[in-house]
Amino acid sequence: MPVRATKRGDARTPLSGEYDVIVCGASFAGLAVARELSGSGARVLLLDRYEIGEKQTSACAAPTEFLENLGVAGAIRQTFSDLVIHRRQAHGGRETMKTYRWHLPWTFSTFDYREICALLKEQSPDVPFETAKVEGRTGETIRTDRGDLTAPLIVDGLGWPRYLSESGQRVTPPNARVSRGLEVHPDGSDSDLELWLDPKYVRAGYSWNFPAGDELRVGVGSFDPHDHVKRPTQELAADLGLPAERWQGNWIPHKMRKPTDGIVFFVGDSAGHCFPTTAEGIRPALYFGLACGRELRKVVEGRQTRAQALDRYAAFCDEHLYAFRWLLRVQNMVGRLNRYPAMDTALDIMDRQSFVTWSFNHYLNITPPDYVLDGPHGDRFRTPLAAPVAVAA
Repeated sequence: MPVRATKRGDARTPLSGEYDVIVCGASFAGLAVARELSGSGARVLLLDRYEIGEKQTSACAAPTEFLENLGVAGAIRQTFSDLVIHRRQAHGGRETMKTYRWHLPWTFSTFDYREICALLKEQSPDVPFETAKVEGRTGETIRTDRGDLTAPLIVDGLGWPRYLSESGQRVTPPNARVSRGLEVHPDGSDSDLELWLDPKYVRAGYSWNFPAGDELRVGVGSFDPHDHVKRPTQELAADLGLPAERWQGNWIPHKMRKPTDGIVFFVGDSAGHCFPTTAEGIRPALYFGLACGRELRKVVEGRQTRAQALDRYAAFCDEHLYAFRWLLRVQNMVGRLNRYPAMDTALDIMDRQSFVTWSFNHYLNITPPDYVLDGPHGDRFRTPLAAPVAVAA
């Protein structure tokens, strides 16, 4: 379990000051915002309750090209060209497991969380970082457990509760529009990126095994936050002959929310920047974090006002609502059909290379990797793979 890194004792000095931008939250979205503001000359402060890279909350995977363009390919642990899907089927009172192997039109990679966060932070060396617990906001003032800070530009990348919203109201699970995910990280290796659409483990959702070099990330996710997933995670690990150790889990937002509220810009989970159905949240968190940072950079450079930046960022997010809503429809369909033979029929229909190529290319282009190269840093940090990485074929 992560240890809270807020300074204590003699090291816990008061924190105060006026900044141009305060970015609350130093995971993927917040680090992407800081990256885009680096070199702007603005006074930017990055805050988080934990040290950078300390609190991993996902299986940590993304399309390889996106990671390369972002300049963090060095954190990659394993790369896959196929997705393997297991489906339990019933025939005449007997159960069998059918396996589909889908060859992807692009590769997907697992990576090390601590290392990728460190690489991202290296891309904003002029942005200072402080550990502090953000407790709330009044106007342009951020209240922390180490003191108050002020800035006209404020980013909330703290997670789905939206700590800095204008209303101050938080919706908690299971009433929040979130999914529930939990996984274990036993030692081991495998060559396949695997999913299970198996109601034995979860009624509405899926299970997974994401190999990452010498570690396996095995877990269960439920689209219904009322359904607990600890027992099925233990069961899946046991079925795979693995110990259920090194646990981690999180609530996963599955509906995009307003990306602005008053004067605050929301990024990552706080804005629902996580794809429904797949629960892939890292790539959209980075993507929308880059977009937010680019709008803020125009403000600090005097090229637009805060109001214009809020409007432009909200409009940018709204352009993606259609795709997010469609993925939510698919999620709802999977949740309803997972226990019935209709899901078997759907998988058989989708098990064609033409469909796999078409659908996964559309999925990739919701937040395309080329967008990374369009900002102020261009391909400055881009790092194509310098050495072969294990690829599952």
